[in-house]
Amino acid sequence: MESPVCTEAAGADLPFDVFARACPSRETLEHVTGRWGSLTVGALREGPCRFNELRRRVDGVSEKMLSQTLHALERDGIVHREAQPTNPPRVDYELTTLGREVADRLLALIHFLEGNMDQVMASRGAYDAERGGR
Repeated sequence: MESPVCTEAAGADLPFDVFARACPSRETLEHVTGRWGSLTVGALREGPCRFNELRRRVDGVSEKMLSQTLHALERDGIVHREAQPTNPPRVDYELTTLGREVADRLLALIHFLEGNMDQVMASRGAYDAERGGR
């Protein structure tokens, strides 16, 4: 069975299908589930953050990657950016209603994985031992 083509250009009134190459939902999925996107969304679930607070919370992310990630998530309507008219300027980031729902689902997966890491680590060890190390 062929997956429906989902493109803005086609103007088709089809449901979004992330498995269709041209579907815009695929890009949003990448933004949310990529390494920095998922960690950023998860970190913002704890509440609004300033850029540097968020950078410290998402250990290992570069300033450039965090900035790109926040822009993509803001464009998708997952993150809201609010610039305060202060000197120096203050910018806060927080999840939108959609973003909170996405974060809840992501955090459920994250907590599930964290709770099952003993099994994952045992599987990795068995796999590596079977193949003569990594």
